[in-house]
Amino acid sequence: MEDKFVFLAGLHRSGTSLLHEILREHVDISGIKDVAGAAEDEGQHIQTVYEPAKAYGGPGKFAFDKRSYMDESHPLATKENAELIFSQWSKHLDLSCRYLIEKSPPNIVRTRFLQKLFPGSKFIIILRHPLAIAYATKKWKKLSSIRSLVDHSLLAYEILFKDLEYLNSVYILKYEDFVQEPQEQIDRIYEYLDLEPKQITHVIRSNVNEKYFNMWEKDKIRIMRRIFGILPDEYEIRANKFGYSINNYNADSSC
Repeated sequence: MEDKFVFLAGLHRSGTSLLHEILREHVDISGIKDVAGAAEDEGQHIQTVYEPAKAYGGPGKFAFDKRSYMDESHPLATKENAELIFSQWSKHLDLSCRYLIEKSPPNIVRTRFLQKLFPGSKFIIILRHPLAIAYATKKWKKLSSIRSLVDHSLLAYEILFKDLEYLNSVYILKYEDFVQEPQEQIDRIYEYLDLEPKQITHVIRSNVNEKYFNMWEKDKIRIMRRIFGILPDEYEIRANKFGYSINNYNADSSC
């Protein structure tokens, strides 16, 4: 079963839930759905081997805690734990399907660990503009500054990209591309998985980021308010590495 897993990773509020809902509707993909205790249909909540994101601060926080990072050398990366996790997840999955998909935000800093447990697994990563993630997460983390939330996104992406060279099979897409051309982007994922395409039935809103960018513009006028802070120049350089721009977010560079 180790070659059946597809791990979906992306920060909170980056589109993972929507993408998960769409992909698990495919006849050849089974994903966790409506399981008691599994908030947002995430596998992290219905296994007992490793801690979920909330143990390290939750949205906008977990990547700052070095304990949340896991790779193939982690003491929990054992065959016995792989078997235990599989037994806990498989109760809620259709094992006859070609793929079993699992979605949890902290997967983004645990790709190498998950690959060690399930060597034949694939990874689908969704990225979103750090400013959009920051403002979308702010309602959950009222005491966190926009500066801190942007920094968290950039740090998580930096961890992910350092680990990419160790992954055997990974597909990366940007939220912004997905909402502009959802069917084309989903078809590319099905091609990556060697599956027949399936028509999307979900309504996809294409302009959600604009709301958050407008909020940022208004906040820059009140930049002296300590809660927002000033984003360091280095954030622009860091964001550029992932195809995003803080200063000119409507003209993002390519990865």
